[in-house]
Amino acid sequence: MEATLLSFPSSKPPLSKTLTLKPTNPFLHSSKPKFSSFKTTPFFPSIKAAISRTKKEETVQTVKEQLENCYLLAGIKYTGFTVKQFQDLRRSLPESSKLVVAKNTLVLKAIEGTPWEALKPCMKGMNAWLFVHSEEIPDAIKPYRTFQKEKKIENDFVGAVFEGKFYGPGDFKQLENMPTRAEIYAKLLGSLQSPAIGLVGTLQAPARDLIITLKAYVQKLEEEGGGQ
Repeated sequence: MEATLLSFPSSKPPLSKTLTLKPTNPFLHSSKPKFSSFKTTPFFPSIKAAISRTKKEETVQTVKEQLENCYLLAGIKYTGFTVKQFQDLRRSLPESSKLVVAKNTLVLKAIEGTPWEALKPCMKGMNAWLFVHSEEIPDAIKPYRTFQKEKKIENDFVGAVFEGKFYGPGDFKQLENMPTRAEIYAKLLGSLQSPAIGLVGTLQAPARDLIITLKAYVQKLEEEGGGQ
């Protein structure tokens, strides 16, 4: 019997086509993910802006509160003042006056739409603001004049508003020479006790002085009537 030999192809690939795998070192690669396009935004500037905005709102509110029952609002050039000088000036003022340092923009915002808006020409440079809560205007201005002489300070008033009218630096003598309440009473009583010509002279005085005189007289009568 003849034997037939069968040959089967080898299952191994040719040596020329074998794939060689190189071992990898897991420690050579970082396990942390990379986010090259992700950037963090610092939150500190936003907090600072919020605090600044709150302080501005508080300053505007302070100015508005000081305008209540205020008879005169004046600006004083603040540039060059030392902290001690400012403290000394504050202590020299009467209790009816208040000195506030505030930016022009904030003061302007507080007085917008009010008769105090006439103070706009003063909104330049650095100013301190004098709020006078008394009809005794000369007594409120006098402490600063004394302070100027004692400290040899050239900083002057930049302007003021009284009864809705603006007074520039050169107009302050009118405010400083206004009669006090006691002088108004004396003038009124003298006119009433003198002959008719004295009353006529009072009536011929400037309208503003006449209004102040009559107002004082009415107030005096009300006080006397309330005390009975």
